Amino acid sequence: MTRAASGADWWRDAVIYQIYPRSFADGDGDGVGDLAGVRSRLPYLASLGVDALWFTPWYASPLADGGYDVADYRAIDPAFGDLAAAEELIAEAAALGIRTIVDVVPNHVSDRHVWFQEALAAGPGSPERERFWFRPGRGEHGELPPTDWVSSFSGGTWTRTTNPDGTPGEWYLHLFAPQQPDLNWNHPDVWEEHEAVLRFWFDRGVAGIRIDSATMPVKDPAFPEVAEAEGHPFVDRDEVHEIYRRWRAVADSYEEPRVLIGEVWLADQRRFARYLRPDEMHTAFNFDFMTRPWSAAALRGSIESTLDAHRPVGAPATWVLANHDVTRPVTRYGREDSSFGFEARRFGIPTDLARGTRRARAAALLTGALPGSLYVYQGDELGLPEVEDLPREVLQDPMFFRSDGVDPGRDGCRVPLPWTESGSAFGFSPRGTGPAPWLPQPTGWGAYSVERQETDPGSMLHLYRALVALRPRGTEFGWLDLGRDVLAFHRGAGFTCVVNLGSTPVPLPPHTEVLLASEPVRDGLLSPDAAAWLRA
Repeated sequence: MTRAASGADWWRDAVIYQIYPRSFADGDGDGVGDLAGVRSRLPYLASLGVDALWFTPWYASPLADGGYDVADYRAIDPAFGDLAAAEELIAEAAALGIRTIVDVVPNHVSDRHVWFQEALAAGPGSPERERFWFRPGRGEHGELPPTDWVSSFSGGTWTRTTNPDGTPGEWYLHLFAPQQPDLNWNHPDVWEEHEAVLRFWFDRGVAGIRIDSATMPVKDPAFPEVAEAEGHPFVDRDEVHEIYRRWRAVADSYEEPRVLIGEVWLADQRRFARYLRPDEMHTAFNFDFMTRPWSAAALRGSIESTLDAHRPVGAPATWVLANHDVTRPVTRYGREDSSFGFEARRFGIPTDLARGTRRARAAALLTGALPGSLYVYQGDELGLPEVEDLPREVLQDPMFFRSDGVDPGRDGCRVPLPWTESGSAFGFSPRGTGPAPWLPQPTGWGAYSVERQETDPGSMLHLYRALVALRPRGTEFGWLDLGRDVLAFHRGAGFTCVVNLGSTPVPLPPHTEVLLASEPVRDGLLSPDAAAWLRA
């Protein structure tokens, strides 16, 4: 039960901490998190015992979608620092035994990317436009988009250009925001550029990449409507696997092979597992588990199907409760419907934060005990709730705007972290005067701060530090039957995890020691919405 071993297989049971740079720590006092801020907090990250840091995009970007609209993969956005600062951060983290993972977004680039600017300037029929999906519109005057596909951010997926003479021009495809034009993966330049980007960062010591929207880069060039397509016209097409085979060859060419981690949203576990074949990705995010409600049957079903899907391809599972796109666990688990779905996210859904926090503590022990790698989104180790009362005028997420204000978007889980109990920015920015954080922090944010929790042995922070230190490694796993509302399993002969998802206390199985518990264990009984790790 030690930290993951160094070497080529470190990723199989690693603890990986996700950093959203804008909101982690502000080093220069401008109200925006940056790489200097992360470097100043590396001792904190080392104290958590994490094995790697995953950074959401830190590249040059207009930030139309929080950095996932990349303008230049070889430059750090000036709001975060510069390339030298990134190299120093990678090296300083490595000196503490912490690896670095960065995001790559193969589906699209920013509309400010040099390629797209060249494509707009070159006009219809030009070689520059072949790197993207430009098409004439339907209708008598081309006034209708080429398809009626729906965007992941609501609304349509095509935007019409304007010709130099001011007349309406061709349409271009964007599965997300209009500022994120989709790349054409039938073009050799797209392949070559992405492989060069991988080498650029791998050569600087990055240990792996997380692949955004990994199922979506390849499109059916016939552009059928979704209901009429054989298979899906732009999700999980068979041809996408050749991209990742090529990337795996690049990753494997290094003395310490680099790691490919996929964002793979697929309901079909069989097709999900195809991305994890030995010559493709190493791991992929387990969104099925993350979206399930607080229910023993639902969570057990997800655990079983996850392990069953990974077993034939020899890949480890991943376990995650949240990320920068998802309602925070303490808020989600306190709701009547504790599942997660983008289509169901709305303003004004009531939650019981006390109940949600109990469940989030238990869920942390559950995920930490399962075989595979564990992801922790920044602030979840502090038990931060979703900030659901942000003024509408400060919201920045395109999901809010493109839904005409119906979807609150993802800003509520991106509010800057509280490091100290007091101060104008709760330690997020250096003490003194300066711009307010880019998203406002709630008045009581200091109650969740690192400073406050450091002195409280019962805090969420202490729980996370303990679970990272004590979590079992290896692949052994077997279920125990302790009742319909209880999840219980062993990891080898000496470790048992018990989670009570029912409404009444349950007796713990025979054990010699309670290693860790999310709530106090009294008289051998585990409270509702609680979890315990036992030495069997």
